[in-house]
Amino acid sequence: MKWFMIACLLCTPVYAAPPDSVQASYEISKNGLPGKIDETYTRNGDHYTLSSTTVALGGLFKISVASRGLINHLGLRPQHFEYKFNGRPDKDRVAEFDWVAQQLTLANPAQHPPIALQEGTQDRLSAMYQFMFINFKDRSVLNFTMTDGNKLDNYHYAIVSRQKLDTPAGQFDSIYLDSQAKPGESRTEIWLSSEYNLPCQMIITDANGDQYTQKLSSLKILP
Repeated sequence: MKWFMIACLLCTPVYAAPPDSVQASYEISKNGLPGKIDETYTRNGDHYTLSSTTVALGGLFKISVASRGLINHLGLRPQHFEYKFNGRPDKDRVAEFDWVAQQLTLANPAQHPPIALQEGTQDRLSAMYQFMFINFKDRSVLNFTMTDGNKLDNYHYAIVSRQKLDTPAGQFDSIYLDSQAKPGESRTEIWLSSEYNLPCQMIITDANGDQYTQKLSSLKILP
């Protein structure tokens, strides 16, 4: 899945103080299969931890994702990322960020050699929460680098508009992002709560027409 394509250009200063704790749940659907995501973000001084658990209704599968690292004036700086698909160790992935040596090491079935690590690189989970550290005022695009533990890619999003959005968790003033996919590419649309810059809805449409949706169902925030 590509719902994790959410990271930011990290050369922008903080706009508003991000919260120290976030608990968020999402209703998801992929090809008609419903499920749920539960996520927790915690800040402890200049460190953060993130966990995410995806469960398909009926218990068909469970995915656990974790990220931990540091926080500086630009936001999240991952050090360790891991992805586990319950019962499928062949799908497990690990990413280690060595910021001193500027190397990214990916441990997955392909066993890639170390990759040059660019400043601001996120993993697919930290990317979700890096949005909290971004000032969206007067910004029209986002460019970012992100790893899912399998590879490292560059992404581009246009900040298209601000919209009112209804979700199971309530109505939000939102910032709408669009990947502006070319013919034959998958398209990702993201709606961020304008209060905390957290994703409250995401729609990913594959080139073949398959669609993945993610909608915020509950949100608990502690300053």
